[in-house]
Amino acid sequence: MLPINKIIKTTIICCLMVAMAGITVKAQTTIAPTWWFGVSGAANFNFYDGTTQRLNNSLIAPTAFHKGHDIRPYGSILMEYRPARSVLGVMLNVAYDGRGGKFKDVVAPCNCPATLETNTSYIAVEPSLRLTVPSTGLYFFAGPRVAFNVSKDFEYTQLKQPNTNGQLSAMHKTLISGQVGAGYDIMVSPASSTTKVSISPFVSFHPYFGQEPRSIESWSVTTVRAGIALKFGKASKITPKAITTTPAPMHDFVFTVTTPTGVPLKRQVSETLPLRNSVFFDEGASQIPARYIMLSTDQASIFREQQLQNEQSDNMAGRSARQLNVYHNILNILGDRLRTNPGAVIVLTGASAKGPADGKELAQAVKQYLITQFAVDASRITIAGRNKPLIPSEQPGGTKELLLLRTGDRRVDITSTSPELLTEVGGDMMKPVQINATQANPPDSQVILNIDSAKQLLRSWSVDVTDDKGTVQHFGPFIDDQANIPGNTILGGNSSGDYKIVMTGETRAGVPVRKESAVHLIRQDETPTKGLRYSILYDFDRSNAIVSYDKFLTNVVSASITDGSTVIIHGHTDNIGEEDHNLKLSKERALDVQHTLERALIKAGKTNVKFETIGFGEDAGNAPFENNLVEERFYNRTVIIDIIPVK
Repeated sequence: MLPINKIIKTTIICCLMVAMAGITVKAQTTIAPTWWFGVSGAANFNFYDGTTQRLNNSLIAPTAFHKGHDIRPYGSILMEYRPARSVLGVMLNVAYDGRGGKFKDVVAPCNCPATLETNTSYIAVEPSLRLTVPSTGLYFFAGPRVAFNVSKDFEYTQLKQPNTNGQLSAMHKTLISGQVGAGYDIMVSPASSTTKVSISPFVSFHPYFGQEPRSIESWSVTTVRAGIALKFGKASKITPKAITTTPAPMHDFVFTVTTPTGVPLKRQVSETLPLRNSVFFDEGASQIPARYIMLSTDQASIFREQQLQNEQSDNMAGRSARQLNVYHNILNILGDRLRTNPGAVIVLTGASAKGPADGKELAQAVKQYLITQFAVDASRITIAGRNKPLIPSEQPGGTKELLLLRTGDRRVDITSTSPELLTEVGGDMMKPVQINATQANPPDSQVILNIDSAKQLLRSWSVDVTDDKGTVQHFGPFIDDQANIPGNTILGGNSSGDYKIVMTGETRAGVPVRKESAVHLIRQDETPTKGLRYSILYDFDRSNAIVSYDKFLTNVVSASITDGSTVIIHGHTDNIGEEDHNLKLSKERALDVQHTLERALIKAGKTNVKFETIGFGEDAGNAPFENNLVEERFYNRTVIIDIIPVK
C-alpha cells in the first residue's frame, strides 16, 4: 500500500491536471451567479487504523484486525452561495458517503487465514466555508461533516470455517467530523449565456478525528476524496452604466499574428545536448539514486555512448523523457569515455551540508561504480569533499525556497583537464552528447500571436480561429503578451486554408477588448525537413553565462547557421522564485544569446538570418522539462537554439 501522503499528492496532481487541461473562459458579458446548484461524484480512498475484533454479539474474530484500505463511491447534491465581489462563500453537500473497505488479512491461531470486509455507508451533510482565489477558478473549502449511518454490513471469512455475513454491532448512529479541500471551477458555457455551467474537479481530506465508527474498540477511518462536480447557475446580463464624465481613453491594443511560410509536420533534428557534470544525491542518502541508470558488469562491458544517439523508445515520448534518459546515463557515458581514453583522469568533488566527510562519501560511491562496473583504474580518480559546491545554488542572504535550492547543492561534481571528457562549453561542462530524433510540431510550425501590454493591462485573452466553412477552434486563455499555437492543430486534416482569428479579452477594469486578423496556412509535404538544435545551461538566477559559452556560440553554433536560415531562441527558467522575475530572466538569457550570435554572424559576413527570440520564464506549458527532480530544474535553466535552414 502506498503511504497516505503519496496518495494525497498523486490525487491532487491528477485533479489539477484535469483543471488545467485547456477548457477556457472568454471575456464575460454577464454578472456571475450568486447561487449554484448541482451534483457531484467522487471516489473515497478509505484508510483503516486501530483495532477491531468483536464484530457483533455473536462473533468475535480469534485474531484482531488492524490496518486496511479500499475505494468506495461518493455522490451528492450540492448548493453554493457566492456573493458578488467577495472571496468568501458557503457550500452544502448532502451525500451518499461510502466508508467501507477491506482490512489487511490476518492469520487465526489455527494457522487459518482470515479476511474482513466492511460495507459501512452514511448519509452525510457537509456544510463548508468556501474561499475563492481572485481572478481564478481555484477555491478552498473547510467545514464539518455530520454523517448518519445507513449500512453496517460486514463479510468475514476464515479458512476451515463457514463464511459469515452480518451486521456490525455498537455502531454510532451519528458521526461528527471535519474536512478540508480544494477545487477548480472550469466554465464550459459561452461567456454571453445567462445559464452558467461549470465542471469542478475537487479533492478533500477527512482526518480520523471524529471518525470512530463504533462505540467499542479503537477502529478509525481516514479518507481522501477525489472527484468532479457539475454545477449550474443563473447569471444576469451586464447593464452598461451611464457615463456622466469623460472617460480616460483606453489603450489601443495592437494584435498581430505571425505565420510560418509553410507548416512542417515534423523535422529531423540533430541535437547537441550539454551534459551537466553533476550527480545529485537524495537528502540523507549516500547511495547513487535509483533514477540514475546503473549497469551490471556485463552490460557495462558492451555499453557505448553512441547507443544513446537515437534513443527514443515507446515510453519516451517528448524531449524531457528522452534527454533525461541521456543525462541519467551520465555515469555510463563517463565510464565509456574513461575506458576509451586510458590517459584521462578525473576529480570527483562531493558536496554536503553535513560536512566534507559526508561529501567525500558521496564521491566515493561514484568512484566505486566506475571502478567496479567499467574497470577504471582507481589511481585515475581523485575524490574530495566540501560543505558546498564550488558554484552553489543557495546564495548568501537568501531566505526563500531554501529547501529546493539545497537539494541542488547535495551532489558530486565531475571535473577534468582531459578534453576527451570535458569541453569548453560552459567551462567544466561535460562534452555534449549528440542526439538524432524526429520532432513533431517543430518551433517554426507555430502560429505566433502577439498583443502588446496584455500582461500589464488585460486579465486574460483568448482567440477563436474560424475556417472558411465556419468551423471554430478556441484557444486560451492567455495572460502573457505572446502565445503560440501549432499550425498543424489549426489545419487539422486540411492541406491549406484561410482563417479568421478573433482575439477577445478583458481589461483589468472589466472592459471587453476585441481584435481581428486573418491568415493563410499551407502544410508542407510529408518529407521531414532537417534542423539543428543546441542548448546551453545556466547557474541558478544567472543570465551572464555567455562568457563561458562565447567560444561555443561563436565557433560552433554560428558556424552552423547558413544564409537565409531562421534561428529560433527560447529562454527558460526553473520554477524557483517569483514568476515575473523568472520571465524577465529568461528573456535576458535569450537576448544575450541572440546578440552573441548576431555579432559572430556579422563578423562572418552572414546578414540574411532571421531571429525569433522568446522568453518563457517558468511557464510549465512550454518548459522543456518538469520541475519535480533537482536535475530537471537544473536543465530548465536553459536557452534552446533551433536552426532551421532555408527551404
